[in-house]
Amino acid sequence: MPDQLPSPADLTKPVAGAMTTLGRTLGSVMEAGRDILARRRSGLPAAAANSAAGMMALCRELLDHRGEASGLALAGEIIAGYQRLPPAGRLAFFSGLVSEFDVDANEVSAAAERYRARPDLEQLWSLTRAVEAPRQKLFRRINMAPDGTRTLVALRGHLLPLLRDHPGLRAIDSDLRHLFVSWFNKGFLELRRIDWSSPAMVLEKIIDYEAVHQINGWDDLRSRLREDRRCFAFFHPALANDPLVFVEIALTDAIPGDLAPLLVQQRKPATGRINTVVFYSISNCHPGLAGISFGNFLIKNVVEELRKEMPALKTFVTLSPVPGFRRWLATADLTGLVPEALVARVKEPLGRVVEQPVYDAQLKLCAHYLLREKSRDAPLDPVARFHLGNGARLHRMHGGADLSAKGREQSAGIMVNYLYDLARIEENHEAFFDEGRIAVSRTISRLLE
Repeated sequence: MPDQLPSPADLTKPVAGAMTTLGRTLGSVMEAGRDILARRRSGLPAAAANSAAGMMALCRELLDHRGEASGLALAGEIIAGYQRLPPAGRLAFFSGLVSEFDVDANEVSAAAERYRARPDLEQLWSLTRAVEAPRQKLFRRINMAPDGTRTLVALRGHLLPLLRDHPGLRAIDSDLRHLFVSWFNKGFLELRRIDWSSPAMVLEKIIDYEAVHQINGWDDLRSRLREDRRCFAFFHPALANDPLVFVEIALTDAIPGDLAPLLVQQRKPATGRINTVVFYSISNCHPGLAGISFGNFLIKNVVEELRKEMPALKTFVTLSPVPGFRRWLATADLTGLVPEALVARVKEPLGRVVEQPVYDAQLKLCAHYLLREKSRDAPLDPVARFHLGNGARLHRMHGGADLSAKGREQSAGIMVNYLYDLARIEENHEAFFDEGRIAVSRTISRLLE
């Protein structure tokens, strides 16, 4: 483990082995493809790849191409062009992908009629081809070029915030999500432990991507990678040294009820025997991979790794925020849940000093929110939905556990322990999805009696 912090120059150094044999081969093929395209386009007006119209022309050309070398070169031009598009150009490009590369409704109907008349394998294949938008073929061809996967992930990240105001673009999201589920399945993921000897570019990305509890520079990161801490991440071969999701862990001698001791840099070693693993931060790194589940695999794989390293570990818990609580609280009808005199007070922004009646009422309301407020059949809170769906148990709640500005604004300072009881994870998971039943401790259930 190095004794000094990495310098800015270290961050720009290439990682050994980054240029693989496959990368060199693709580069050579693409260079040949560029020469072929240059000869083919000789005397013709050049497409403006920095405009949506130019990008659409390149996409049409790529779909029509059969040659491997020229196809890779075209995909590379589309990738470079997309990276240069301004936000307004992206919206125009997305609109073009919907209008020009959608399914042909008439062909779908005709293929369905042929299958109805003769339901054999050949007609089924014909129907399958008809219902797949040409966009998917386009995306697969773009993905063949270097940096193709990264660009498509970024593209979906740019697309998702537009869907509320432009619902017609959901077709693109559906196609990309369908492809990403296959491209990023568990079999392709590599689990790595992140420590102070990890490549500097990886450490920098951990700082940048931390989404739950901000990492305040290199000293803070180093503190989170000490011997009583762990950090694990999933990586994908197409996104070298760029984590998909990572989890930060504290090794302790008891279940914590307060965030501050976990994040303090100048801390003393645990006085008792280390027997508890605390997952205190899970960060998804790429907005374009939203909805592609990695965290459930990550936690279970990390549990197995830690049990092999330290067999004495017995308890696996989280210390989690309740990020949707105050947003729900602001508009919820609290009639019958708390005394009428407290309704206005529990909805107010949380101060650092909270009177006992308000404190008790907010804990009760948070238990109600986690157990009874639903989005369809699942808990409304996204963190609860994630951990309970993984088979964890809603174990304990702690008021005033996170008094940071973010903790008070989102969760009214409340944090939750979700307990991963290894003997009951699968049973809890099945009960959650088959029966909608939440595993919950008696301590929390009593708050609602």
